[in-house]
Amino acid sequence: MIPIKLTGAGIKPAAVATPAQAASAYLKPGALNLSALPPLSLYVHFPWCVRKCPYCDFNSHEANGGFPEDEYLAALRSDLENALPLIWGRKIYTIFIGGGTPSLMSAAGVDRLLSDLRTLLPLDGAAEITMEANPGTFEAEKFKSYRASGISRLSIGIQSFDARHLQALGRIHDGDEACRAVEIAQENFDNFNLDLMYALPSQTLEQARRDVATAISFAPPHLSLYHLTLEPNTFFAKHPPAIPDDDASAEMQDMIEQETAAAGYLHYEVSAYGQPGRQARHNLNYWEFGDYLGIGAGAHSKLSFPHRVVRQARYKQPKAYLEHMRLGNPIQEEFEIERGEMGFEFMLNALRLCDGFQVNRFAERTGLPLSTIEHTLNAAEAKGLLYRDHKIIKPTEFGQRFLNDLQQMFLTD
Repeated sequence: MIPIKLTGAGIKPAAVATPAQAASAYLKPGALNLSALPPLSLYVHFPWCVRKCPYCDFNSHEANGGFPEDEYLAALRSDLENALPLIWGRKIYTIFIGGGTPSLMSAAGVDRLLSDLRTLLPLDGAAEITMEANPGTFEAEKFKSYRASGISRLSIGIQSFDARHLQALGRIHDGDEACRAVEIAQENFDNFNLDLMYALPSQTLEQARRDVATAISFAPPHLSLYHLTLEPNTFFAKHPPAIPDDDASAEMQDMIEQETAAAGYLHYEVSAYGQPGRQARHNLNYWEFGDYLGIGAGAHSKLSFPHRVVRQARYKQPKAYLEHMRLGNPIQEEFEIERGEMGFEFMLNALRLCDGFQVNRFAERTGLPLSTIEHTLNAAEAKGLLYRDHKIIKPTEFGQRFLNDLQQMFLTD
């Protein structure tokens, strides 16, 4: 897969393009054959944060001395307006405002953003609109305003309730602030997620258990529980802390399974646990190989057309994004997912779901017959990594434990 670098006007469609003209620019007859386009989501990236955490490899930049809120919001609107011809006639089912720390935005800024989105996009009447929030930025009145503006779901980056572990992770909040943030969320939102991490530097099993128990005590509709990983190009990768070994982290994972199940949470994806009916709809669309338009610095898009699937990436650095947005082209690179890579792309996402996927979903989302990955399906099933019947394909419990190995098997198709 060779990304196509775009320069000048790039792929910016003409303002007067019809839906058919916009789509035809992406057609490559015979490459794929999608009978219908998948659900479409919108991702909005806010690139600034108070302080870069040592484990973070997301596109986030410290807002030293503030950030250009008005200019950035205007750029987001222009970005969306430019992209509209690519999604004409398609309804938006979920919106996710991520970062960075979007909760650094003013109440007026969030209201302006959501007003622009509603003006330009056909939103589903029951659209899930999520915003990420850092406990260190919680102000009760501001979050009441967020809710009044249309944010329907919060995703709160708690990570831990233990002051020592929060300090080791470079977080700007302490345990008391974390608890207060959850209380404010409870007062204003009936749908929210708590992000926690485990296998933290010097963390014991009992300390991890206390974090999980504290989170569950608030009865959040959704929990995301992530194993700390030392990602490349982070401070932790260059200066690795002492983290629990594989056996200790496996014990923590087993504890999480037990504690969440006992509290009535369904483990439906590798790191996601939800009360019945409270799965994260936006993330589910990713895992089910749905489409998403990404706007903002560093945002990624996956857009399907009848005969091809295209990925895009915006410029990452906020300054570069704003400069290229002023020139009318924020897209740094674009490439088509090649036919031979489509099976792996689909399975990389869908195998994260504990209950797997319906058999016909593969052809619907890739435009390819299931026979294109038949050999690898048989091999994975023979190794005990995969279960399949005429309705579903899903990883076994053994396959979930060795998910990376299972996913990588499909690279050869």
